Amino acid sequence: MNLNLPQAMTFVAHGEGGAPEVMHVSNGRLPQPAPGEVLIKVAYAGVNRPDCLQRSGRYPPPPGASPILGLEASGHVVAVGEGVTRWKLGDALCGLANGGAYADYVCIPQGQCLPVPQGMNLLQAAALPENYFTVWTNVFQRGRLQAGESFLVHGGSSGIGLTAIQLAKAFGAKVLCTVGNAAKAQACLSVGADVAINYNAQDFVEEVSAHTQQQGVNMILDMVGGDYMQRNLKALSVDGRLVQIAFLQPSKTEVDWMALMVKRLTFTGSTLRPRTAADKAQMANELQAKVWPLLEKGQCQPVIHQVFDLAEAAQAHALMESSTHIGKIMLKVAGG
Repeated sequence: MNLNLPQAMTFVAHGEGGAPEVMHVSNGRLPQPAPGEVLIKVAYAGVNRPDCLQRSGRYPPPPGASPILGLEASGHVVAVGEGVTRWKLGDALCGLANGGAYADYVCIPQGQCLPVPQGMNLLQAAALPENYFTVWTNVFQRGRLQAGESFLVHGGSSGIGLTAIQLAKAFGAKVLCTVGNAAKAQACLSVGADVAINYNAQDFVEEVSAHTQQQGVNMILDMVGGDYMQRNLKALSVDGRLVQIAFLQPSKTEVDWMALMVKRLTFTGSTLRPRTAADKAQMANELQAKVWPLLEKGQCQPVIHQVFDLAEAAQAHALMESSTHIGKIMLKVAGG
């Protein structure tokens, strides 16, 4: 351990949960790294939809996870737990936390950490883990997206959406996306989308058909749910894959699944947080081997919409829930 560490730290508390305004800065004990964990002095933390769900009381942390909000951070290693071999004191890194990133310090399993890509700063690095782990495991591991295939991303201007667009394009797919307005469409096109469909003015099923010679797309990444479920089945090609990662609209909805059989479709999905440390470490290894070089070459870049101070977490959550942002919303903790 580093003996110069303080005994206490600042973090964002959310009490019993509720609207964004329930969040406030509080003080608590410094966390201690368990075996296999590193303690990070946080520079920046990312804001994500699961944080908002947890704050509202609808997404409790899994057993053993920190009750403090925050699933990704960047910073420097200030202490290491027993058995840590990959990182040493002073290393700059970013990591996928199991909770606790809205704080001065956070513990992260060593296998869930990655080096800051060359050419990137700590703000950019903190915007990577949640989106890149999520997209990698769902689009490429579960969805098996291949070069030459067509790919539809719903919520294209979100952090997840912009990451999926860039990675899919980098690996050779034709990329379509849905957005809510012209500014969001332009943002998606600027990072590589081939087609941006404004769902307020266009029917995405019809547009997909028109842009795929009536064949449909090979894969869809959906975070909307609701009435998109039935429409997704119509928009998929024969042997297409639908990957569900969230439900901004109700998950309980009536769907005629006949198309699943007729078109030989695959429907799958996942949530990242409950996955094992071994699963996440495997994702991290694949990201470092296959995606970090793309980041270092500038072929993929995080799109950061706005940075708030840690004490402004309530404003950051309000912005997230307004869905008016394009890209990532970030919290500045110590900077760097």
